[in-house]
Amino acid sequence: MRLIFGLVLIVGIGLAGFATYMAKNYIDQYQQELALERQQRGPQIELVDVVVAARELKYGAKITEADLRLVPFPKRSLPEGYFDKIDALTPVTGLGGREVLRGMGKSEIILASKVTKPGEPAGISTRLAPGMRAFAIQVDAISGVSGFLRPGDAVDVYWTGRVQGQNMRTEGDSTGDVTKLIETHMQLVAIDQSADVDRSETRVARTVTVAATPQQVAVLAQAQATGRLALSLVGAMDQSNAEVIEVDQSRLLGLQARVKAAPRVEEEACVIRTRRGAEVVLTPIPCTN
Repeated sequence: MRLIFGLVLIVGIGLAGFATYMAKNYIDQYQQELALERQQRGPQIELVDVVVAARELKYGAKITEADLRLVPFPKRSLPEGYFDKIDALTPVTGLGGREVLRGMGKSEIILASKVTKPGEPAGISTRLAPGMRAFAIQVDAISGVSGFLRPGDAVDVYWTGRVQGQNMRTEGDSTGDVTKLIETHMQLVAIDQSADVDRSETRVARTVTVAATPQQVAVLAQAQATGRLALSLVGAMDQSNAEVIEVDQSRLLGLQARVKAAPRVEEEACVIRTRRGAEVVLTPIPCTN
């Protein structure tokens, strides 16, 4: 009886050890597979909800709740000026809603720079920085760069007019018809009556509106009243400052003005006249004046 009990005990211990061995192998294999899966999955990316356009939004469109939706976006790649709540873009009681300043495609993140403030229209007043004014310049196909100008571009402004008289000479002693660069890097805020920066069609404008300081407004108004203005488109990546440029007909043709010889000034002689009988004697003396 004791022999049978001892045999059963030995067999039980063996089975328990085998079961423990199998369980350990199973757990180790599971842990290896889990580690491999985590390695293949990559690092955990933190996401936040951002507001995007639910459909294509064009310039001037009023934004409604139906135009918006929330989507998850990587937190480390968030652009500046995003919105994380739809309520921030819907109409505000007493102020009104927002309008689109720049066209956006479907699922594009809506940024503060692309929409107006609550209640503001999508006009040129929203594009003027503090202290700036809007000034309209008359143009045609030539002075307006053949219709290739768009809101948001930068232009140089040239004045062409006639300088008359010695009292109206400009720098460089130019006279007659003169062309001069009067303003550089002026920002266009509207073409004719459109402030849409996404406008792509080429159209010859009759007026362009620039953002200018009050001093620049006075300069442009005087220039437009006394001559002709022409615009030159500045490259999008050009940050250089243009030098003072002035061209008249002489410089255009490479002619040099004749230099008149200064009149010869005779030295004044100071003398004392003394009469001796019929003879007059001249005695030089230092001039006091």
